[in-house]
Amino acid sequence: MGTAIITGLITILAIAATFSCFKNKNYLGLFFAVATVAVFGFFTIATILFNGFPDLS
Repeated sequence: MGTAIITGLITILAIAATFSCFKNKNYLGLFFAVATVAVFGFFTIATILFNGFPDLS
């Protein structure tokens, strides 16, 4: 169940990297950051939908 938390954190960091790469006009980094957001964002949403959000207690 910790997979949802880990992939969610990776998605948030990749979103921050996307804005940073766009600001610095680093297009190769932008491509990989957007691809990371797409892949890990999909895994995060799929994990939460099919396995539920983990209990933190």
